[in-house]
This record gives sequence, C-alpha cells and structure tokens, in this order.
Amino acid sequence: MLTILFDGIAYGMLLFVLACGLAVTMGLMNFINLAHGAFAMAGGYVTVLLMSRFGVPFLLCLPIAFIVSALLGAVLERALYRRVYRQPHLNQVLFSIGLTFMAMAAVDYFLGSQQQFLQLPEWLSGRSEIGGVGIGHYRLFVIVICVALVIALQLILTKTRFGSRLRAAVDDPRAASGLGININLVFLSTFAFGSGLAGLGGALGADLLGLDPTFPLKFMIYFLVVVAVGGTTTITGPLLASLLLGIADVAGKYYIPTMGAFIIYCVMIIALMWRPQGFFARGGVK
Repeated sequence: MLTILFDGIAYGMLLFVLACGLAVTMGLMNFINLAHGAFAMAGGYVTVLLMSRFGVPFLLCLPIAFIVSALLGAVLERALYRRVYRQPHLNQVLFSIGLTFMAMAAVDYFLGSQQQFLQLPEWLSGRSEIGGVGIGHYRLFVIVICVALVIALQLILTKTRFGSRLRAAVDDPRAASGLGININLVFLSTFAFGSGLAGLGGALGADLLGLDPTFPLKFMIYFLVVVAVGGTTTITGPLLASLLLGIADVAGKYYIPTMGAFIIYCVMIIALMWRPQGFFARGGVK
C-alpha cells in the first residue's frame, strides 16, 4: 500500500507540472488553452530526439525542453493567441483544439506514429527498498523536481514584482497600464512560462506516461480535471487535486484493474459536488 501511495504521489506531482501551466493561463489570463498538451508533447519529443540522435545527457535535456517549449509558446502567443484573448470562450476552445490537431498531424507526418521510448540514465533506473516501501529511483527524482517547482512558483507569484504585476494586469488591465505596466509583455512572459512548464512536464513524463502523436488528446482530460477540481486561482488547489487524482488513479488501476480508469472520474464528480468552484474559492493567488 505504501508503494502504491508513493507511486501515486509521483504520478500526481507529474500531473501538476503538466497542468499548472494551464491553470495559470486559465486562472490568471482567463484564456482556455486546450492546446496545452501540444506544448507538453513538444517537450517530450525534444528530449527523446536529443537523447537518441545527438546523445545529449538527460539532465541537460530537461532545461532545453523547457526553453524550446517556452520559445514556441512565445512565438505562438505573439502571432496567434493574442488575437483571441478577448474572444468568447467557445472561440478560444475551437481555436486551441484546432492547433492541437494540427500539432498531432505534424508530429505524425514528420516523426511517425510509433511510440517513443526514453532511455533513462542508469542511476535513474530500478527501485530500492526503504523501510519496506519500493521506491522507484525515477519517481523519486520526479517528486524532488516537482517539489522544487512548487516552491519556486509560490515564490514567483507571491514574492516578486512580476507576480504583483501579473495579478494587477489580470484584475484591472486599464489601471495596470496606466501605472506603466506593459500588459502585453506580462501576458507574453506568463504564456511562455506556462508553455515551458508543460514542455518540462512532457520531458519528465515521456518515460512514465508514454509518448506518441496522440499525447495531447490522451491527457487533455487529465489536465482539465486537475484544473476543474483544484480551481484556477491558486497554485495550492491544482497541487492538491493532482495528488488526489494521481493516488486515486494508481490505486484504482492496481486494486480494480477492470475499472481502474473509471475511478478518477468518480473522484472528480465527488470533488465537484463538494466544491463546484474547486478546492479554493477565488480570492487571489496564494
């Protein structure tokens, strides 16, 4: 049971890294970006290609995946996304899901539809028994990276000038602009950072989740469940939702294999009936 709990925490932390960028764009920018999974897929493919074709070390691939996905997000934000920020949510959904299908088709055409495999370093492979708990080395590595990201995000959003400017730009764009805040630059930086986080999550999840051109659609529902259950106004909400859903998903698939994938939706329904607006009501970024 403790091993399942550990694996569920690792899975939940990975879901958080994958979904927190979507929580940022939906909660802070009021933009529904269903193409978020495409940026995660980009980070995963960058990592796989760099390691398999160029022999780049895994640890170096992680920041590269973040940077490439962030740059891709910045270019698309400047060229396309900015034009639909003030459009109705239905237009945003149709626009972003169209980009998702285009990204899937492009990856399938250029790189093929086969599953991609990530060759982890030897020190990240295998498991160890600690106190009777089977701990996978790579899952422990994922947890450590994700905990560091959670702390960094909290500090950035609550303790820095950029976090204050971002909240001001979202709450009252006209007043923020009058105070000299470059709203376009703030939104560009936020969108790029969220895309970079998705790319990092895709790089970390290439081994645990699998990677193929259907990745954005396969895990889109998980991203949306995390955001819906956790809410979009805090970092804490999506984190708790990710941990809850990760543990429930892993435990369900272990104890009830025939209907394990159904467990996550039961948890979602119960959570939303209890807290329809997410775990944390709107009250600013915490």
